[in-house]
Amino acid sequence: MRFYFQEVFSLMKSRTQRVVLQPATYQGFQKGIDQIVSAVRPTLGPLPRIVALEKTASSNQMPEILDDGGTIARRIIEIAGRDEDMGAMYMRHLLWRLHQRAGDGTATAAVMFKSIFDLGVRYITAGGNAMQLRRHLEKGMRVIVDELAAKAIHLEGKEQLAQIAESICYDPPLARMMGEIFDIIGEYGRLEIRSGRSRELEREYVEGMYWKGGVVSRQMITDHRKLRTEMENAAILITDFDIEDPRELMPVMQTVVQAEIRSLLIIASKLSDSAIAFLLATSKDPAKFQAIAVKSPEMTTTARVGALEDLAILTGGRPLAKVAGYTLGRVTLDDLGRARRLWADRTYLGIVGGRGDPRALREHIATLRAAFKHADEPQDRNKLRERIGKLLGGSATLWVGGATELEIQARKERAQRTADALRGAIADGVLPGGGVSLLACRPALQDVLDQATDPDERAAYRILIKALEASIRTIVANAGYDDSEVMAEIKQAGTGYGFDVRVGQVADMAQAGIFDSASVLRETIHTAIAGAALALTVDVLVHRKEPPKAMETA
Repeated sequence: MRFYFQEVFSLMKSRTQRVVLQPATYQGFQKGIDQIVSAVRPTLGPLPRIVALEKTASSNQMPEILDDGGTIARRIIEIAGRDEDMGAMYMRHLLWRLHQRAGDGTATAAVMFKSIFDLGVRYITAGGNAMQLRRHLEKGMRVIVDELAAKAIHLEGKEQLAQIAESICYDPPLARMMGEIFDIIGEYGRLEIRSGRSRELEREYVEGMYWKGGVVSRQMITDHRKLRTEMENAAILITDFDIEDPRELMPVMQTVVQAEIRSLLIIASKLSDSAIAFLLATSKDPAKFQAIAVKSPEMTTTARVGALEDLAILTGGRPLAKVAGYTLGRVTLDDLGRARRLWADRTYLGIVGGRGDPRALREHIATLRAAFKHADEPQDRNKLRERIGKLLGGSATLWVGGATELEIQARKERAQRTADALRGAIADGVLPGGGVSLLACRPALQDVLDQATDPDERAAYRILIKALEASIRTIVANAGYDDSEVMAEIKQAGTGYGFDVRVGQVADMAQAGIFDSASVLRETIHTAIAGAALALTVDVLVHRKEPPKAMETA
C-alpha cells in the first residue's frame, strides 16, 4: 500500500505546475528578451553585421546566412531556461507577426522594445504602477503614430521608389529593378520572385491577368514552341464542376456554336478522361472550332470561390457553383464570360481584355480594397492583395540570380521583404529614414510631458522619448561609430538631419535619398510600444512539467 501511494504522489508531483512570481518573473522574462534582441540588433542599418545559423548537427553543411530580423527570430525555437524561454518566445512572436504584416522594421522594433521594457522594469521595481504605466505608454504611442502620419510624403516615379527600396535591401541593382517594377505594377500589382537562370537580375512583365490553373491535358497545347495555347474572342464557362460524362458538355457546345463563337474555354475542378477526349475530338481543326479545359484556380474552397467570382466579373460571365444547384444543361449564352484573348499553359491561365462591365469591376475592386484595409491576418491580406492585383492587371516576374544557391536564396528573401515594404510606401508614403523621423516625434511627446502631472504618465513619456533614440543609436553603433558623439552632431545640425553611415557624416536624410516606409514605421512603433507595455504587466509565469496533450498539439 505504501508503494502505491508513493507512486501516485510521484505522478502528481511530475504534473504539478511551477509558478514563478516577481521579481523572478521580470528577471527571467528580461533575459529571454535580451537574447532575441541581441541576435536581431546587429542587422539594423545599411552596414549590418550578419547572423549565421547552423542548419543541422552535421558540420558538412554551410550555415544559413541571415540579415533579416524577422527570419532570425523565427529560426530560434527554444533557449535554455524555462523563464528565459518564455520571454524569448514572446519577443519572437511579436517580431514574426511584424515581419508578416509589414515585411520590414523588425530590428527597429526589437531595439525600441528593449529600451522601453528595460526602463519600464526599472521604474516599476522602484514603486511605479505597471497598469497605469502601460496605459500611458499606449497613449504616447498614439501621439507618435499621429505625428508620423502627419509628416509622411508620397512617392513619385521609379527613382524615388528605388531610393526607398535601397534603404530596405541595401542592394543597389536590386533596388533599381524593384523601383522600375513597382512604378509599373503599382501597390497591388502581382510580383512573383523566382530563382534566376543566371547571375544577373531579370524581369518579365505579363500582359493581362493570370491565375494558377493550367490545361487538363498536354494534348490541348497547340503552340509547342511556347508550350501554351492562345485563343481569341473566346467564350468562357466558369464552374467548379466535376465533369464525368461528355454528354454534359453538349448543351454548352451547341450554345456556343449557334452564337458563331469559335473558341471555348471550360474552367472546371475535374474532367474525366472521356470528357477530355471529347473536347480534343471537337478541336481537330482549331481554325473552325477549338475547346480547351483548365483546372479551377486555387486549392481551398474559399479561395476557389473568390477566384471564380473575380473571373466572372472580369469577363462578364456567371460563376456556376455546384453547391448552388447549377447544371450545364441550363447554361445560356449570358452565363458565359468573354475575353478578347486568353492563353493557357501547363500551370497558368491568362486573360487579356476581359469583356465584363467596367463599372461592376471598379465596384468589385473597391470592395476588395475595403476588405484589405480591415483585414488583420497577414494571410488574408496577402490573398486579398493578390486578387486586387490580378484584377488591376499589373503583373511581373523577377528572376533573382547569384553565384551560389545560398546567395540566390538570401537575395530572394531581401527582394520579398523589399516588395512588402514598397507596397506600404506607395499606399501611405515615406518618411526621412535612418531613425530621423522617430527623433522628430520627441517634441510632440515633450509637449504632452510638460502638461502631465501624474507620475506614471510623466514616466511613460520620458521612457518613450528615450526609446525613440534607440534606432539611430543602433544604426550608428553597428557601422562602427560612437553613438554618443554622433547624437551630439545630429542635435547641433537640426531637424531632418541624421547620420549617413555610408559616407560617415551628418546629412539631410531626405536630400540624401534615405527614406523609410511610413506604414512600416507606424506598424513598427505599434508593435514595439504595445508589446513592451503588455510585457510590463506580466507578473506571474506558470510552467507545466508535462503539458496536456491538447496543448502539445496546438
